[in-house]
Amino acid sequence: MMLLSFWNQLKKQLKKKLRWKRRWLNLAAILLVAGITAVWFGVMNGKNHEPKVWSPQEQSVFGRQISTPAQPEEEVLKIANQLSGEREAFIKKAYVCGDELQLIGTLNSAGILSYHKEHPALTVSLGEDGRVLFTEKIDDLSPRCKENAYFGLDAGGNLSLFEGIPGISGSSVIRTFFQLNIEHLESSLPRETVKQLYRGIRVMDLDDYNSVLSTLSDFAIEETERAMQSTPAH
Repeated sequence: MMLLSFWNQLKKQLKKKLRWKRRWLNLAAILLVAGITAVWFGVMNGKNHEPKVWSPQEQSVFGRQISTPAQPEEEVLKIANQLSGEREAFIKKAYVCGDELQLIGTLNSAGILSYHKEHPALTVSLGEDGRVLFTEKIDDLSPRCKENAYFGLDAGGNLSLFEGIPGISGSSVIRTFFQLNIEHLESSLPRETVKQLYRGIRVMDLDDYNSVLSTLSDFAIEETERAMQSTPAH
C-alpha cells in the first residue's frame, strides 16, 4: 500500500512537471516565432527604405544623367547656323598651361549640334581659321608643358611661362602674367632664388606652377604703380 501510494504521488509529480515543461516549451516556441517574425519585418522594412538603384535606362528616362551644359543651347545653335557646308572639327583640351587639338572629322551644322548634345560639358566656338572647336578645360599642365615649361623673365621684366629655358635659342613665351618689381624682389628673396628665376624655374606639375605664381605674385607691380611709372616726369 505504501509503495502504491508512493507511485501515485510520483506519477502526479511527473505529470505536473511535464505540464510545466510543455507550458515552457510552448512559450519558448511562441517567443521564437515572434522573434523571427519581427526580424523578417525589420529586414523587409529596411529594404523598402533603401534608395532605389536606377538602371541606366531608368536614369535616362527620369533625367538623372543629364548634366548641366557648359554653354547655352541658343549660343551653340547660333554658331551652327552661321556655317554652310562642312567644317573641320576638333576637340581642344585647354590646360592651365598649353593646349592640345584632336581632330574629330568634318561636321555640318546638324553634326555640330548632335555632337554637342552628346558632349554637353564641351563649349563650341569657331577658330580664326573657321575650324570648329569643342573645348574641354582641364585643371592641369599639358604633357608638353610638364616636359619643358619654365618660369622666367621676359625683356620687359614680366613674369612669363616659357617653352624651353628662357633666353636659350628656340624658347618661346607660352603665357605672360604680370610685371615684377625687380628691385623689391632682389632685396627680399635669397640671391640663389633670384638667380634661379633669371635662369628659369622648371615646373613639372600643377603644384609647382601654383607655388611659383603664389610666391612671385607678392612682387607684382600694381596697375596704379605701373601707370605712375609710364607717366613722364615734368
